[in-house]
Amino acid sequence: MEVQNRDELCFPQLLNSSCKKPTFQWTETALQKILMSFISPITVALNLLVIISISHFRKLHTPTNIILLSLAVTDFLVGLVLMPAEMLRGTSCWFLGDNICVLYYYLICSALAASNGNIILISVDRYLAICHPLHYSIRITLARAKSLVCLCWLYYAVYCIFFMRYDLIQPGRSNSCIGECEFAIDHSTRTVDLILNFILPVTVILVLYMRVFVAALSQARVVHLRTTVFTLQNSINVKPRRSEFKAARTLGILVLVYLICYTPYYVYSFVVVYVTSSSYASFVFVLFFLNSCINPLIYAFFYAWFRKSVKLIVTLQILQPGSSEASVL
Repeated sequence: MEVQNRDELCFPQLLNSSCKKPTFQWTETALQKILMSFISPITVALNLLVIISISHFRKLHTPTNIILLSLAVTDFLVGLVLMPAEMLRGTSCWFLGDNICVLYYYLICSALAASNGNIILISVDRYLAICHPLHYSIRITLARAKSLVCLCWLYYAVYCIFFMRYDLIQPGRSNSCIGECEFAIDHSTRTVDLILNFILPVTVILVLYMRVFVAALSQARVVHLRTTVFTLQNSINVKPRRSEFKAARTLGILVLVYLICYTPYYVYSFVVVYVTSSSYASFVFVLFFLNSCINPLIYAFFYAWFRKSVKLIVTLQILQPGSSEASVL
């Protein structure tokens, strides 16, 4: 009997402090593992294509695409590091130690927060492009977009240090036994995070896109009136505006998917004290990680430049001299 009990422990040599090995549950653990095993490599491959496309082709070096590149880097890290680590944490004993556990949760915090920042930057970019088109090229330059992205990452890196300050000082403080990787925060910190990292960003995003929507409708009416009077002049001026509207629509879909995937995660993280259903927790994490896989699919469906650049990458034409100057727009 004693040998059998030892076999059920993560660390048999530590009888009094070792965790028990997770029990196998087909409807929850195995399904989550299968989904993540399928989603993870797809997420890595698709986002790597986005990163290579925007980084390699000079025609794609625009302020908007620099923000999309930052978002793709976040999604790439989610697929490469966070999904495999979550599969390990949820289906077996944690043998990587408390320090790696804290690093894992820090990366989750950073990826989640950086995605929020990138979505805000995308919303601001589209707001200025649609509502203030004459000043857009002056206010949003390539150098300024790069600076904003760097500041975004730096801010949220520091923010996550504050958010996880207790666990960074004392790794493993949230674990009840050895072989476990858990993270717990007090209610006040959870509330502050909900406000600063979700409610305020979502409010800003929705307000900006409502103004973009109203401005787009207004400009569409003006363009329609001008078309009936100045056909020749309008044939020159309408195309750029249509491209801006199309970009706003595409990025609006990106924001909508983000809200659908991230809202359940924040709701769960806030009420986790009261909701202990592992089924709901598994669903929330899969949906949270799924967002990183959906984003590049949105680019593939709506952006012709992404499809063209992927064709050049897959056929290895980017290895040819001067391929970075290829026209993919």
